Amino acid sequence: METPAPTPRTPALIDRFGRRVSYLRLSVTDRCDLRCSYCMPKGFSGFEEPDNWLRFDEITRVVATFARMGVSRLRMTGGEPLLRRHLPQLVTQLSGLPGLQDISLSTNATQLHKHAQALRAAGVSRINVSLDSLDKACMEQITGRDSFASIMAGLRAGKDAGFDPIKLNMVVMRGVNDHEIMRMAQYCFEEGFILRLIEAMPMGDTGRNSQYMDVGPIREQLVHTFNLLPAAAELGGGPARYWSTQDGKGTIGFISPISQHFCATCNRVRLSVDGTLYMCLGQEEKFELRPLLRAGVSDDELESAIRTAIELKPERHEFKEQPHKIIRFMSQTGG
Repeated sequence: METPAPTPRTPALIDRFGRRVSYLRLSVTDRCDLRCSYCMPKGFSGFEEPDNWLRFDEITRVVATFARMGVSRLRMTGGEPLLRRHLPQLVTQLSGLPGLQDISLSTNATQLHKHAQALRAAGVSRINVSLDSLDKACMEQITGRDSFASIMAGLRAGKDAGFDPIKLNMVVMRGVNDHEIMRMAQYCFEEGFILRLIEAMPMGDTGRNSQYMDVGPIREQLVHTFNLLPAAAELGGGPARYWSTQDGKGTIGFISPISQHFCATCNRVRLSVDGTLYMCLGQEEKFELRPLLRAGVSDDELESAIRTAIELKPERHEFKEQPHKIIRFMSQTGG
């Protein structure tokens, strides 16, 4: 059973709809070494200038402020976070912050074999790895790169480093990789990974062109095939709904932002590499923290600014009603 979060030293972050914000997703770079078809367009070069990236001391200060207000979970994302130099150093700084109980990482794993041991030693306990296919040619089609061998090496390095759990994120796309779902489930059961099947979100032109599939019918098929039962345990504080095999050794999560949204229980906000707080993947509300940090804002003023930002958090996204609304790409927000 998970240890309860400690009482925050200042009042908790509660948005205007009564949701407690306890989870921060931190993008440490908007760059990536892949060009996944649903995330970043081929030839894209509109990356944020490095001078506008939050420095490690600025990141640590913002995360410490969130932790004082009851945020206990932090996930590092990108782009591809392992492209940010000296990332284990940042993890070491963050892992010592009072109130922060869990640091995890989302990665495409192409660079993980170089950094797995250092990240685990620094304080990352869990990783999510993007893997949309077990077929080399299909992965090259999706990612735009010959990436399969390096991802597999990264997964081996992650297991050897002791990350637990390791979740594999598979964005299901009609006519692209939907024929591999059963094979991917079996592979994850055999390797001890948790599979998460994700609906493609209409973010930017790339997301809208991703052959969307409803994961509901997929879930029904998997439940029947593997005799799955609803999982009793909460696994990571995110939006996935989990089902497990009867012996408890295999688990599959389903993330359905379009067909069955989870906005009523949304507990997270996203901090981009340039210090912009995004309140929702599917809305435009945002708040820029970098100008305040570089103007010498006090700790109290920074906390007040974050509370002001949380008041902007919308009730829900409108991916289904207005699929063309969000023009920024997934990599620009931070996963």
